[in-house]
Amino acid sequence: MKNPFRGLIRARDAPEVQDAVSSAPSFTFGTGASGKAVNEQTAMQILTVYACVRVIAETIASLPMNVYEVDKSGAKKIAANHPLQYLLHDAPNEEMTSFTWREQMLTQLLIHGNSYSQIVRNGKTDIVSIYPLLSANMTVDRADDGKLTYEYQTSDGETVMLDPYEVLHIPGLGFDGVMGYSPIALMKSSLGLAIAAEEYGSAFFKNGATPGGVLMHPNRPKDLQAVRDSWNKAYGGSANSGKVAILYEGMKFERIALPNNEAQFLETRKFETEEICRMYRVPPHMVCDLSHATFSNIEHSSIDFAVHTIRPWLVRIEQAVNRALLTEREPGKPAKSGKYFVKINIDGLMRGDYKSRQEGYAIARQNGWMSADDIRELEDMNPIGEENGGNLYLVNGNMVPIVKAGEQIQPDNMTGKEEAEKK
Repeated sequence: MKNPFRGLIRARDAPEVQDAVSSAPSFTFGTGASGKAVNEQTAMQILTVYACVRVIAETIASLPMNVYEVDKSGAKKIAANHPLQYLLHDAPNEEMTSFTWREQMLTQLLIHGNSYSQIVRNGKTDIVSIYPLLSANMTVDRADDGKLTYEYQTSDGETVMLDPYEVLHIPGLGFDGVMGYSPIALMKSSLGLAIAAEEYGSAFFKNGATPGGVLMHPNRPKDLQAVRDSWNKAYGGSANSGKVAILYEGMKFERIALPNNEAQFLETRKFETEEICRMYRVPPHMVCDLSHATFSNIEHSSIDFAVHTIRPWLVRIEQAVNRALLTEREPGKPAKSGKYFVKINIDGLMRGDYKSRQEGYAIARQNGWMSADDIRELEDMNPIGEENGGNLYLVNGNMVPIVKAGEQIQPDNMTGKEEAEKK
């Protein structure tokens, strides 16, 4: 039977379009349906966007990032002597800490949809430092042989060409698996509405928190501009809000704009807050919107944030780092399945309250799959030590195999039948 997909499947290094990354659609910053310009600067000035980006970036940057080594028995431990351990856990370069680097990396991902870092190697191709790059200054393309190329524009206007093995590229959500899409560009119409609502509120208070209207004069004043300027000077601006107006020569003030509550200004702003939280999958209470938060659901919302928001980002970062940094010696070689791997520890976000943790530890301890020292390590406590039984795994003595349920257990661990046979 003839393959119906023949001609659609091609090797990755030989795409049909040689001069483009992919044929997937692209989304760029620009003007939304509200007529407001939406880009990285205007978006970050929206308080909810800033709060969502900050809470995700700071949360992930604060989690421990370690290089682990797997021994022959399959046990894993932190590879304290591995050269990448210091770079990833403490300081990727001479100018910043690991927290700062990862915080910047997540900010680029959440705004631009892609994060780039330059991998600096020595003559032996060992990694000596990692420096963050601005996503807005990076252009990803394909060479004639179909391989990806990275073109970076420095602050002084210089163009630098980087090979894939020199770049740690972490893409966000996308269609082709190479480039991620900017959430800001995708949702620019919704964010444009938030910007418009914020500008409307600013103008509302600037004009005295009073809807616009007309001054009606029975005659024609000689200087209309002077009358208008005098009115604005006396009653314009939020500082003059609530002043008693003095009308002379038979003038009247008639409001012509809708009242603020009729325009549903507050409802619009609240809706936009929920929309932005929905875009970044952040529970509203984490950006201080407690309108739907209760004492009973806020803990579960926080755990949901760790599972469904933070964990996917961690997997994305871990796999990209393992692929780009834990490679063979030769540049450009694919990552090998060695005994080292990078992992970000999320256990701290999953602990829950103190009572719930103790109940979980009790179940694990009684069923024999955690020791006292295992539990103390999770609680950042010093170990009891093997000599004091800290590494013993215990089970309840009243649990026996079902085939021996009717037999009497003797003090010397022999059943009644075995005792009779011995006699």
